[in-house]
Amino acid sequence: MKQLRSIFLCFLIFVSVVAHAQLRTNPNASKVFNQQSQVTTDAQGRPIKRSAGNDSLQKRNANEDSVTISFRYFDSTRVRVFDSTINDFSQRSPLPSYYYDLCNMGTTAHLYLFMPNMRPGFDPVFHAYDMYSFNLEGTRFFTTTRPYTELGYLLGSKGEQWINILHTQNRKSNFNFTFEYRFINAPGEFRNQNTGHNNIRLNTSYQGPRKRYSNYIVFINNKLKASENGGLRNVKQLDSLSLNDPFELQSRLNGNGTTSRNFFNTNISTGSVQNETFLYFRQQYDIGTRDSLVQDTVTYQLFYPRLRLQHNMKIGSSSYSFVDYNHVDSLYKLFFGFSVPYDTVRFADRFKEFTNEFSLISFPQKNNLNQYLKLGAGFQWIRSEFDTAAADNFSNLYFMGEYRNRTRNRKWEIEAAGKLFGTGANAGDYNAFISLKRELSKIGFLEAGFENVNRSASYSLRKDTAFPFVRTGSIGKENITRIFGTLTIPKLQLELFGNYYLITNYTYLDNFFRVQQESTLFNVLHLGASKKTRLTRRWNLYSQLHIQQTTGNPPVNVPLILSRQRLAYEGNFFKNLDLSTGLEMRYHTPFKADSYSPLTQQFFYQDTTSISNRPDINFFFNFRIKRFTGYLRLENLNTFDINSNGAGFTKRNIRAVNYPANGMWFRFGIFWKFIN
Repeated sequence: MKQLRSIFLCFLIFVSVVAHAQLRTNPNASKVFNQQSQVTTDAQGRPIKRSAGNDSLQKRNANEDSVTISFRYFDSTRVRVFDSTINDFSQRSPLPSYYYDLCNMGTTAHLYLFMPNMRPGFDPVFHAYDMYSFNLEGTRFFTTTRPYTELGYLLGSKGEQWINILHTQNRKSNFNFTFEYRFINAPGEFRNQNTGHNNIRLNTSYQGPRKRYSNYIVFINNKLKASENGGLRNVKQLDSLSLNDPFELQSRLNGNGTTSRNFFNTNISTGSVQNETFLYFRQQYDIGTRDSLVQDTVTYQLFYPRLRLQHNMKIGSSSYSFVDYNHVDSLYKLFFGFSVPYDTVRFADRFKEFTNEFSLISFPQKNNLNQYLKLGAGFQWIRSEFDTAAADNFSNLYFMGEYRNRTRNRKWEIEAAGKLFGTGANAGDYNAFISLKRELSKIGFLEAGFENVNRSASYSLRKDTAFPFVRTGSIGKENITRIFGTLTIPKLQLELFGNYYLITNYTYLDNFFRVQQESTLFNVLHLGASKKTRLTRRWNLYSQLHIQQTTGNPPVNVPLILSRQRLAYEGNFFKNLDLSTGLEMRYHTPFKADSYSPLTQQFFYQDTTSISNRPDINFFFNFRIKRFTGYLRLENLNTFDINSNGAGFTKRNIRAVNYPANGMWFRFGIFWKFIN
C-alpha cells in the first residue's frame, strides 16, 4: 500500500504541475513566440535573423504543433537534441547492452566489459544497483519553446512493469523546470526475486534578467528494493521441471517459501534495500561586458562573461541494507559459510554528506564559452552510521582545476582536468585527465587521451561497516592508469576505440566476504568497433565488437570477445510510419564469470566455474507514428530446445554461478510524447 500511495502522490504532483502551467498561460505568449520565431541562435545563444521568406508574422506557422527543445547534461556546455532513432531498445532501457542482470528486471547488474572505479575520494562500495538510479551526471537541463511531456509504460511477462514520466517546460525564457519519475516492478520468474524501484528527479535552471546571475537546483531520490534468493540450490533441476515452472525450484535464501508473485507487492522479506536522497544547488555570478542586438524592433540583451564566480553545495544521505526476516540458519552455513549471530539477519550502513565548493572560471574569448579555465576548492563532511552503536565522522579538503577548449571551427577540442585531496580521510587521492580531439579532413574525428587516478579503496572495504566483510591485512591505495583513443569515420558509419589499463593494488573480493588486494602490476587491453552496414535499401546490419585481454594472472575475468549484432528491416512507410524490425544477437566467449554475494551486494572473483552460453537472440518490432513510439520484443529465443519431454523454451543461459537467465520473455512498451 505504501508503494501505491507513493505512485498516486507522484501522479497528483505531475497533474497539478501541468494544470498549473496551463492555467497560468501568458496572454501575450503568442505575440512573443511570433517575434522570436523570426530569429534563430548561434552556438552561444546569440540571436541571428532568419533568412528572407520567413518574415511574415501573419501566416500560420506550419510547425505550430511542434516543439523546439534542446538540453545539455550537467557540467557540459554541449547543446544536444533528442535521439529520434527507434532501432535500439537498449537506448531506452536503464540497462545498457554491455551489462547483464541476474535474470529479473531490476536485479543486480554487472559489466561484461572491464571498467574499474576511477573516482578518487569517498565511495561507499555499493554499486550493484547503480544502473537503476538517477544521478547528477545524467541530469538534463532543458530549453523548450512549449511544455513537453513524455509518458512511457512497458509490460512484460510475469507482471513485469516499467513506468516512465518526463515533463519539462520553460515558465519564462530564463526559467525551466523538469520532472522525471521512473517505477520498475517485476515479480520475477524464480523464487524470491521480485524488485520494486522508485526514482524521482526534479531540476530547475534560472538566469537573471541581466544575465549575470544564474542557478541550478537538482533534487534526486532513489528507493531501490530487490529480493535476493542467493541463486538456485541445484541448477541441473531446470532440465526436469514438472510444469516448466522454475518457481518450484528451491533457492539458497528464503528457504521456507514465503514468497509472492503479486506485482502489487513490493515488500522485501529477504533482500537488499538502498535509499539515496540529495539536494544539489549551484549558483554563479558572471563579470563581463554587455551588448545588445536590435532586430525588427525587438531588442535582445546580450552578455559576454569573462569571469565567473561559482558556488556548489550538496546535502544528501544514503543507506544500504540487507535483511532476512525468514532466514534458515542451516542454509547460511551450508551455502555461504556464515553463522547467523542474531535472530534476524540485518546489515545496514548509513551515510550523510555535506559538500561546499567554490570555483573561479575564466573565459579568455568572449565569443567562445566552450573555452574556459576553472580553479576551485571544496570541503566535504561525511558521517557514517551502522546498525551497531558505532559511528564515524570525517572530512576532506580538496582542490581542482579544469581547462576546456572547443574551437569555434570545431577542428580541435581539448579537455584537461585534475582533482587532489589535500587533507582529510582521503588525503593523497587524486585524478588527472587529459584528452585531445581533432577533426581529420575528409575522414572524421580522432580522439586520444590519458587518465591516472590514485584512490583510497571503497570505505566499507577498509573501515568500519555493519556488513560481514573480512579483511586479511591492510588495504592500500589503488592506482589505475587508462590510455584511450577513438576514431570516428562518419562516411563509413564506423567507430574504432580502445582502452589500455595499468593497475596496481587492485581491490576485490575472492569469496562471499573476504577482501583482497592485488599488489602486482597488471594490465587489461580493450579494443572495440561499431559499424552500420547497409545491406539493401531496407535491410541494415548494426555490429558491435569488443575484444579484451589481460596479462599475467590478475583477479579479473572478462570474456575475450563480446559481440552484438542487429539485423533490421527499416524505413518510412505510409508517410507517418517509421519501422524497424528484425533480430538481435549478443554473444560472449566462455569465461569464468564473477559470482555474486547477496549478503554484501558485491560481485566477487572466482576461478573454478566457466560460463558457456548460447548467443542471446531476441526478436524486435519497433515503430513510431508521429509522436507515438512502440516496442515489441520476444527475448531469449535461444532457449528453444527439443528433448525427451518435447519442445519448448527450456534451454536457459547462465548469467553467474547458480543464476540462470529467463526463458522466452515478452515485452511491449509504449512511449507517447505530448506538446501542450
